[in-house]
Amino acid sequence: MADAGYGLAFGLYPYAKVAAQDQPPQRHAVVIVGGGPVGLAAALDLGRKGTPVLLLDDHEGVGEGSRAICFAKRTLEITDRLGAGQAMRDKGVVWNVGKVFHGTDKVFEFNLLPEAGHKNPAFINLQQPYFEKFLVDAIRAAQEDGAPIEIRGANAVTGLTDRGDHVVLDIETPDGAYRVEADWLVACDGARSPIRKMLGLTFDGRVFEDNFLIADVRMTADFPTERWFWFEPPFKHSGQSALLHKQPDNIWRMDFQLGWDIDRKAELDPARIRARVDAMLGEAAEYELVWTSIYTFQCRRMKEFRHGRILFAGDSAHQVSPFGARGANSGIQDADNLAWKLDLVIRGLAPEALLDTYSQERVHGADENILNSTRATDFLTPKTEISRIFRNAVLALAKDHAFARPMVNSGRLSVPCIYDGMPLNGPEALDGPRATRVGAPCVDAPLDRGFLLDRLAGQFTILAINAAAPDLSEVDGISVGQLALATDRHDPTGTLRDRYLGANDRAIYLIRPDQHVAARWADCDAAALRAALNTATGKGR
Repeated sequence: MADAGYGLAFGLYPYAKVAAQDQPPQRHAVVIVGGGPVGLAAALDLGRKGTPVLLLDDHEGVGEGSRAICFAKRTLEITDRLGAGQAMRDKGVVWNVGKVFHGTDKVFEFNLLPEAGHKNPAFINLQQPYFEKFLVDAIRAAQEDGAPIEIRGANAVTGLTDRGDHVVLDIETPDGAYRVEADWLVACDGARSPIRKMLGLTFDGRVFEDNFLIADVRMTADFPTERWFWFEPPFKHSGQSALLHKQPDNIWRMDFQLGWDIDRKAELDPARIRARVDAMLGEAAEYELVWTSIYTFQCRRMKEFRHGRILFAGDSAHQVSPFGARGANSGIQDADNLAWKLDLVIRGLAPEALLDTYSQERVHGADENILNSTRATDFLTPKTEISRIFRNAVLALAKDHAFARPMVNSGRLSVPCIYDGMPLNGPEALDGPRATRVGAPCVDAPLDRGFLLDRLAGQFTILAINAAAPDLSEVDGISVGQLALATDRHDPTGTLRDRYLGANDRAIYLIRPDQHVAARWADCDAAALRAALNTATGKGR
């Protein structure tokens, strides 16, 4: 097979004819369309829970080019739970520090994870082909353990019929067409989603009048593993902004702002790209161009992410500008939110209305990302002379005055979504740390053995800290884990106390399968826990 320029073969799941292609349409509990990061993560999560899933992809593995490269701490926490996080950390370039420049001046630098006590770094840089490969490796390992996951490569969805209680898909393969039926369909088929178009659904938002050139080069350089961003860079041919990032395999990402009225073909000429790179690195620099692309900023989303038996996730549901690394990271949070809910609905342990909360919570997350991406784009590309004067004044102030630095926006980097005010939230009956309030994802903490998030293994869990929680190992068929910790024995650094107790002596948390806090109390009884669990599974709606 061809090589993506990073030592990766495309054929992670090469086409193979299956018996179902010569049989009447077979019904599947879940069909996922799209084998990118989001589709693979959703398939892996569902399969590990025991829910059968068929993943269809129109290719046979990873696509060409590095594409997404910045994967955030929350994404690594999710992939840890799915069995792929360690491989990603081992291969990825770890970074926490970013530097902002204006012309030749360094304005300031920032550390995205200044505190200790986390298993994962703020970010790793890892080319998307590697990210997908490690998810497929985890799927293969799960299949060996009996997880009911099937991947069919070179299976392109060409038609869709919504029958109300199921969906019929027309599939085209190298051996001809066939059909499959799905009780539930999850569309992870990208920003140009054919499924969204087949249904005639809108994808509303804003396209920004600017273009950006990505140039990935292979070179040996002694630059630190930091994110460097320039406003009005001092290099020739760099445009209004430029970005430099390190990736694995001695690959460096460069990003140049080109403006709106450009000749795309001319800008992709290798000689013109080399002129830009030479200006940044110096003409004596030795490097190899391995991938180039031009993109525009777009911030759009569907009105709702659930349409009956069809659910949308990742870029098929929402799209944001790449500055801030919010695209793939938010898509992984989509998969994390959807998998446990769909699993409970399929097993008859939660009402279908629980899936409406997938749309509510992830629309909330998409709007947050779109807001931040839009603000970043407006700061990067001032539309008026007054806006430019303001932007440059902020940059000048930020060099010497800390109060101005939060106003500098070179892309607010991805952070996990907090589901404040959402319907699944239970009681907030603890005056505890804000970072672990109801709706927030759990914050990691080192324990006497390992880390806290490693002990929250994808099911509802009662976390009791210095407290005796009621023994509820199962509620109406839903398994509930129990994790009892005492700060004097399990919290050698005091981090668990700081992050979960604050000024309190004890606490009881109900944690969702996606590691978000569903409820918390200073103390509670079995009835309160049952009620909170009913709320968290949609039974109380």
